[in-house]
Amino acid sequence: MISAASAFAAWQYLPAPLPQQWTAAELATLQSLSLQQLPPPPPDPGNKVADHPLAIEFGRQLFFDTRLSSNNAVSCASCHQPERYFTDGRALAVGIGSADRNSMGLAGAAYSPWLFWDGRKDSLWSQALEPLENPVEHGANRTQLARLVAQDHHYRDQYLAIFEAESAQTVLDQFADETRFPDASPNGSAEQQLAWAAIREEDQHHINRIFSNLGKALAAWQRTLPVMPSAFDEYAAQLTKNPELQQNTLLTRDAISGLRLFMGKAQCINCHNGPLFTNNAFHNTAVLSAPGVPPAAGRSQGLRLAQADVFNCLGPYSDADPAQCQELRFARGGDEMIGAQRTGSLRNLAYTAPYMHAGQLATLDAVIEHYNRARVAVIGHNEAKPLALRAVEKRQLKAFLDSLNGPVALPLSLTLSPTPSPKQEPEPR
Repeated sequence: MISAASAFAAWQYLPAPLPQQWTAAELATLQSLSLQQLPPPPPDPGNKVADHPLAIEFGRQLFFDTRLSSNNAVSCASCHQPERYFTDGRALAVGIGSADRNSMGLAGAAYSPWLFWDGRKDSLWSQALEPLENPVEHGANRTQLARLVAQDHHYRDQYLAIFEAESAQTVLDQFADETRFPDASPNGSAEQQLAWAAIREEDQHHINRIFSNLGKALAAWQRTLPVMPSAFDEYAAQLTKNPELQQNTLLTRDAISGLRLFMGKAQCINCHNGPLFTNNAFHNTAVLSAPGVPPAAGRSQGLRLAQADVFNCLGPYSDADPAQCQELRFARGGDEMIGAQRTGSLRNLAYTAPYMHAGQLATLDAVIEHYNRARVAVIGHNEAKPLALRAVEKRQLKAFLDSLNGPVALPLSLTLSPTPSPKQEPEPR
């Protein structure tokens, strides 16, 4: 006689029946997840060169340039590697030092109104600025970066071609005076902060303008990063032609069952919806802190930082009209969102492990089990509820998530870093 415990264990692994035909409502939901439904990136009113071809190329070169760091060894690509879909494979990012957050992928980032795990930046261009001065990432200072543009003839020519050449040229010429423009930053070392305070306000503005324009060029290039289609997208395309299609060579039986779970019992689609499988909103799902790292305040702190940022949509370096800054003006935050982190995309998970805001979960199995249990949050309130998924259902859900992995190969232009110009002094004019 088989015991009740043995019977239950066997039931956990029993395969689900063959998938039934999709209903019209299910097909509509499924199609909403396809990359075919992804529109072009939304406009960025704060960045007037967001789609400028010269700015895109300038940003590409900046992205791979290690001179945008204090030790000439760290570039944006150090933590956002093209071959890993612009992540780094680490739990916590490593630049000049070790950060306390996992590197978020950049492919598709232009579709989010908020950047970083806690949403402390409200545009892709303002997000690009923070790592440059972060002492554990690039560790540079904004005067150093402005001087690089002024003194590298190749960068200088590109900058002048993109950003108001006549007035900008006069400003760049002045950076030869290092007494007037010393290494300085309001976010740097104590020495750099004192040097920044001693710089006259007009010159601070010149530095900030060049600094913000570097962020705008970096953002222009990052807006072009592709999200590669996957087996799921091919399956969705076939369903468009033949809604009665069930079994095929694109998705396994387990993956199709996992897709049904994703849209139903597992409740994943509540937050992971749309072609990028994210609502770009903030949720507390009770993810534990990484060892030695305090619990993250998340969105409750991130919104306050975004609102106080001089480089936000309403700031003096934004190209937006205040009426175009609705996201910032009417954003939801506060203490009720403590511990809430931005919903990450589920595309290309095979290349972006480990997962969560501090890389706390090493595998997809661990992620699925985390949501299956839905434990009590250390801070705030866990929005997720226990799912009671069987072992076979967890396997099926993982099979579907695996179907969201696109090809590793990326366009060659995304993997070629430019050769830095050997000449650092501007050519005579």
